[in-house]
Amino acid sequence: MSKLRKQPQTFFENVLGFFDNATQYTKHPTGLLEQIKFCNSVYRMRFPIRVGDDQYEVIEAYRVEHSHHKSPVKGGIRYSLSVDQDEVMALAALMTFKCAVVDVPFGGAKGGIKIDPKNYSVHQLERITRRYTSELVKKNFIGPGIDVPAPDYGTGAREMAWIQDTYAQLKPDAIDSEGCVTGKPIAQGGIRGRTEATGMGVFFATREAVNIAEDMKKIGLTRGIEGKRVIVQGLGNVGYFAAKYVQEAGGILIGLAEYEGAIYNSKGLNLDDVVKHRNETGSILNFRGAKNIRDTAKALELDCDILIPAALERVITEKNASRIKAKLITEGANGPITPEAEKILLKKNIMIIPDLYANAGGVTVSYFEWLKNLSHVRFGRMGKRFEEAAYRNIVEAMEKLTGKSLSQQERNVLVHGADEIDLVTSGLEETMITAYHEIREVQKQNKKIHDLRTAGFVDAIDKVATSYMSLGIFP
Repeated sequence: MSKLRKQPQTFFENVLGFFDNATQYTKHPTGLLEQIKFCNSVYRMRFPIRVGDDQYEVIEAYRVEHSHHKSPVKGGIRYSLSVDQDEVMALAALMTFKCAVVDVPFGGAKGGIKIDPKNYSVHQLERITRRYTSELVKKNFIGPGIDVPAPDYGTGAREMAWIQDTYAQLKPDAIDSEGCVTGKPIAQGGIRGRTEATGMGVFFATREAVNIAEDMKKIGLTRGIEGKRVIVQGLGNVGYFAAKYVQEAGGILIGLAEYEGAIYNSKGLNLDDVVKHRNETGSILNFRGAKNIRDTAKALELDCDILIPAALERVITEKNASRIKAKLITEGANGPITPEAEKILLKKNIMIIPDLYANAGGVTVSYFEWLKNLSHVRFGRMGKRFEEAAYRNIVEAMEKLTGKSLSQQERNVLVHGADEIDLVTSGLEETMITAYHEIREVQKQNKKIHDLRTAGFVDAIDKVATSYMSLGIFP
């Protein structure tokens, strides 16, 4: 009798597998670990929308709140045909651990609507978004102190504006209604720097890792990003900005991959020229001087120093892991590497910067936006001019002492006071640097932990457990 083939694990099972692996390095009671592990609330909904004069379509959607150890919970909303309960549960769980790793005081949540947004008009998307929001309001699954969504795959500032407006209409007495969602347009309470935040965070994570000579020596790389050969999969917000900042830091983009295929040039690709070419032709393929790779998955297997998968989950599996040649992988996407693939990669001495840390830039800057909405004041508004006046006095005093005058350009640089984008970038950089060294320290303190993902989960579990114990729920 033939043996039954083992079914591949689901995305949520992958996350739970990483969690279970990390718990062996903690000392928390089983009951507490069970509470941290599973999703607290799962809301599956179906609602009709009109798509024609006498035509209706039933839409399937979800909102999952994984952990209420801190309030509100936080997580994006994605529009994709791949959305199902398992995926949303997995992403909600990752959000809990992600927030904990970077010390953002939220529980984890996630939402999704099972549609391909390309198949709907703007008016239809607006109706879907507003109806989804009203369903969340009815069940108390949204609010600045309850559950705060954000953009994700297939959504952006436009959809967040619709959500905020619908919430404000249904809650007219809520003074903090702007804080019910983040990733909004600037004019509607958004924050400067949110669009590029996740990709910038991926860059900061990569830069911090490669700046540690001791760790780079172990995987056969020299210190620093400059001169490193980099391949990026995905040219959405995350992939584009990660590639942009890596290139500006001296990295060489030798490969870029999108759903239509990939391009490769060992001497390097100019990112903005590639984006311009894609805008003009509808594809990155046939870019001048680059080799076309029709199977986008093959781009992951090209020889490079740093690989940044920044598209969707489970793109590196046990089927292709043995062919990965990168020395360092930074997970820009959520769950791009399966547990089986990770075992193979680690045996090959490939360093992995895990998603629960690497792509936490988005939720970090969402946290800043939420704080801005609750305080009702733009960052930098109170102190920028005072700082500039103080710096100007210092510069003038130094000019008198030295007898030398600065040019206007030099003076402008020295007396510049921090505005919102400066403070957001600074806060994100501080967050990513601090979190990386916390994770690395967990790994160094426990000689049995050989990878950053396990160290990150241990760090997150300890922080969530501490929150529950401080509430008196567990002794």
